Parts: sequence; structure tokens; C-alpha cells
Amino acid sequence: MEKLKIAFATDDKNSFTNRHFGDAKHYYIYEIDNNSANFIKKIDNTVEEEEMHADPKKAKGITNLLSEENVNVVVSKVFGPNIKRIKKKFVCIVVKEEKLEQSINNIYNNIEIIINEWKKGTERSHLSL
Repeated sequence: MEKLKIAFATDDKNSFTNRHFGDAKHYYIYEIDNNSANFIKKIDNTVEEEEMHADPKKAKGITNLLSEENVNVVVSKVFGPNIKRIKKKFVCIVVKEEKLEQSINNIYNNIEIIINEWKKGTERSHLSL
């Protein structure tokens, strides 16, 4: 079974940020497969503020930051217009939950759907879970 590395957008260790994915203070990285969900590390968002709304440089910065960690999936309550750029590199998942723990369980329970979306490559769509 394939494992996916998943980045959750947060300002603290418990809850999602209510801002766009790229504006989160931190990303909590988990490795999830159909048997387990394991916390890997917390990384700080060091990407500079955007110069304009939907700044392509910001999307590239976030993509580079998370690609260094081999992230496959990004999760947030809110994505901005740059979702169309970053979904070429990641499966983007929009969640309703406030708490990371609830979302981790939801992703764990839907891992096959997420893996199938990942395999679509640059033609993938975002998911709402």
C-alpha cells in the first residue's frame, strides 16, 4: 500500500487556519496509509507575503517548500485562487472540520479516493471531504 505525505495548514497544533492554505503559519506533515497515520514534523511557512492577490510567486514558494518534504497532499479549510496552480503538484483537499484530528481520521477513511486522485497527475481535481 502506498503512503502519502500530507500537509495540514494550521496556526496551532490543533485547528486549521481560517485563512488561505498559503497563509498558514505552519504545516503539520503526516504520513498516512490504509493502516496508520503518523505525525512526521511541523514546518514553518517561510514563504514571503504575496505582492498581489493570487501571486504566482507565492504558489511557487509554497510548492517548493512542501516539495522539499515530499508532500503529496495539502489540506485546508480555505484555498485561494492559487489552488489551480498547486493542484498540479498536490492533491488539494478542502475540509469542513475545525480540528486536525477529525480531518486526519476523515482522510484515513478516504485514503483510496485520495490515492486515486494523486495518480491522475497534473489532471487531478481538488477534493472536498
